[in-house]
Amino acid sequence: MRRINGLANLSKALSGCGATEQRLIQAALMSTWSSSSSNSHIFSQKLADRLGLSRPSLAHGLAGTMLFSAAASSLAQDAHAKELPRSQKFLPKEVVLYQYEACPFCNKVKAFLDYNNIPYKIVEVNPISKKEIKWSDYKKVPILKVDGEQMVDSSDIINKLYHRINPNSSIPDGDEEKKWREWVDNHLVHVLSPNIYRSTSEALESFDYITTHGNFSFTERLVAKYAGAAAMYFVSKKLKKKHNITDERAALYEAAETWVDALKGRQYLGGSKPNLADLAVFGVLRPIRYLKSGKDMVEHTSIGEWYTRMENAVGESAGIRE
Repeated sequence: MRRINGLANLSKALSGCGATEQRLIQAALMSTWSSSSSNSHIFSQKLADRLGLSRPSLAHGLAGTMLFSAAASSLAQDAHAKELPRSQKFLPKEVVLYQYEACPFCNKVKAFLDYNNIPYKIVEVNPISKKEIKWSDYKKVPILKVDGEQMVDSSDIINKLYHRINPNSSIPDGDEEKKWREWVDNHLVHVLSPNIYRSTSEALESFDYITTHGNFSFTERLVAKYAGAAAMYFVSKKLKKKHNITDERAALYEAAETWVDALKGRQYLGGSKPNLADLAVFGVLRPIRYLKSGKDMVEHTSIGEWYTRMENAVGESAGIRE
């Protein structure tokens, strides 16, 4: 039972996905170290070689500690794109974001906060114990507390914050902006995992980032990096099938070009300034930008110029780590 609970925590930490995808992740985790899989033997041997261990020793050690492991799923500001402050009517005393560093939905919220220059504290949630959010009945991230009020679900959080910054305006629900915000949640995020876990080396690169920035002890970091990378390598193959992706890089490039085409020559989808759709796309892409998949995306598509403009517009992080 403890093993199953540990696997469930890992699935949620890695993906932030729906129930079906979490079941896929859990199934992959249960089968990653199975002796019946030839692919698993190959991956295990590669991990053993990196750790300097025999494969049986590695498998035994990881199997014994998997239930305790988990992994989590800048430039100068452009004065013309970013007006500070956004609203004198929204001056909260305390804003706290409970997050996983690599979670795309958490990064959507951070992009909005950073762009609007709303200072916030960052609390990195340990995906194993989740002790940082035991006070809440809601057990997913992101969770945002604004002067003690709990907000959940990334899109809902952004809508509420937008309304407080612009109390006399309704939430933008124009066909174009709404369409592309939904596209981010329903399509773009599902293209990312098959890309960042596409190969053994990319899976390890991704988990090196996740464990370096996440809230892990040394032991958890080591186990999560290798066990998580192995698990998500196999999960990514199942996600490809689930979302009808035949070539993960081609799907990523197509998504990037689809977004660039949507701009129709404008600086941003919002015109001269980013709108909520711009911030959503930028937010979910920001964690992968300097991984191999993100570098390949910028090199092989036309999204680079827009991304650089967004980096300038969003500016430096307004977050402070506890």
